[in-house]
Amino acid sequence: MTTENSRTAETAGGDPGHLVVFDTTLRDGEQSPGISLDAAEKLEIAEQLARVGVDYIEAGFPVASLGDFEAVQAIARTVGNEPGAPAICGLSRTHVADVDRCWEALREAARARIHVFISTSPQHMEHMLKMTQAQVLAETRAGVSRAREHTDDVEFSPQDATRTPLEFMLEVLRAAVEAGATTLNIPDTVGYGIPWDFGALIQHIRKQVPGDYVLSTHCHNDLGLATANTLAGVQAGARQVEVCVNGLGERAGNAALEEVVMALRIRPDQFPGVSTTVRTEELARASRLVSRLTGYPVQYNKAVVGRNAFAHESGIHQHGVLADRSTYEIIDAASVGQVGRQIVLGKHSGRHAFSDTLGKMGLHVQGDALNQAFLRFKELADRKVEITEADIEAIVAEELGQDLVEGFQLESLEVSGGTVGMPRARVVVSRAGDKLEAASEGNGMIDAACRSIRQATGVESRLIGFTVSSVTGGVDALGDVVVQLEGEGRTAGIKVSGRGVSTDVVEASARAYLAAVNRLVRIRARNEERQVEIGP
Repeated sequence: MTTENSRTAETAGGDPGHLVVFDTTLRDGEQSPGISLDAAEKLEIAEQLARVGVDYIEAGFPVASLGDFEAVQAIARTVGNEPGAPAICGLSRTHVADVDRCWEALREAARARIHVFISTSPQHMEHMLKMTQAQVLAETRAGVSRAREHTDDVEFSPQDATRTPLEFMLEVLRAAVEAGATTLNIPDTVGYGIPWDFGALIQHIRKQVPGDYVLSTHCHNDLGLATANTLAGVQAGARQVEVCVNGLGERAGNAALEEVVMALRIRPDQFPGVSTTVRTEELARASRLVSRLTGYPVQYNKAVVGRNAFAHESGIHQHGVLADRSTYEIIDAASVGQVGRQIVLGKHSGRHAFSDTLGKMGLHVQGDALNQAFLRFKELADRKVEITEADIEAIVAEELGQDLVEGFQLESLEVSGGTVGMPRARVVVSRAGDKLEAASEGNGMIDAACRSIRQATGVESRLIGFTVSSVTGGVDALGDVVVQLEGEGRTAGIKVSGRGVSTDVVEASARAYLAAVNRLVRIRARNEERQVEIGP
């Protein structure tokens, strides 16, 4: 798979069969419209990605905002230094100052990569960059060279590669390699590629660009071909794939981590000798976690991780599967974590058993977050007969999002409604020992509850997104609610999300709304502190 001048089929470890899995859920995935993750949520996703076994985590775009910088830095410090940790990557434009800022966020990781990019298509160069080809070449050399001063692991991407004139793209790629790039990523930024063309492009680059580098794919799903294009790239010799959990990303999203990995696992005949280090049994858990934290539900018929991925309605299909799973299933559900052990916990279970169970599930929670999660578990155990692993995950995920020390806490909620009369709600919230009470009417009980919380907290905001789903099946299933708010007044322009879980969907909605309010308060306080530090 190698040529005389290139080792593009090899990885930094020298194994030509190892496919590097580069996860960009926390960078490109978070750019999906309406997603706003805070540092604690990004850290939790990064921890799960490490359990999945990806090779790289692209943790963010440090120069984009102080919040993004701090999240990348936190992930580099923690996840990036765990035993067997993935390498941590940050995205950077070619500007020298941007590259330096990116390295500042990454430098504490045991292994760090700087990912430098610049647009190369005529559309981007003319309308966005206002640059000539000569200027883009110069920027490429400067940005990659600066990155190489910080680390030996440098990736370069010619943004919108599939709409870039071939000869110019090859010239840019050669310049990047000469400047020190060790990975060349070919982004199908607008989802323009077709599998056979994209595969041919990868082959052509391998032949025409000499040097010691790994070729990578980054495919978007605008035509529904992201996974297909990615696999075509692998077949053509690419040995890194850039993917997102659940296929998140700009517009129609990116190639889905779970789809690419399982295609390689199920069809080794098409990719002889190619393998990944991904622990596939963690894929479903990663999917559920990312879905809850981002507020993006997973479509029921989503490949590999969808609720219906292993469901059979047809009598003929049911008969076949009961006789032998392989009749209508090419993937064993347990191999992707869709079917796992059911934990046995109930209202008589103690804190030690609860903590031990979390550890066995791969969830490491300590301190106040563990205490709060345990209290929520005990509340749930009084309402729900059977508590599943998915229920526990939902509780822990909610509590990990409550990282505001002096945040508002929901003390009590009373609602009334129906087909007669106006729905009403009364809430009591507490903050720093003070209790605040309010009552409101609304278009429904959920609306009334949210209005009451807004009145009690005094935090002005506008609801811009509301998603409700069930964590498991059954009439006593946990309702999982994610709300998205846009601040008004002192928090104008700030967009946040909040999550709440409960067997009562009205209570779950109130919890989610209050969690989002707490985030608005925290971000407002942080911004005000920074203004004081910076001065007039």
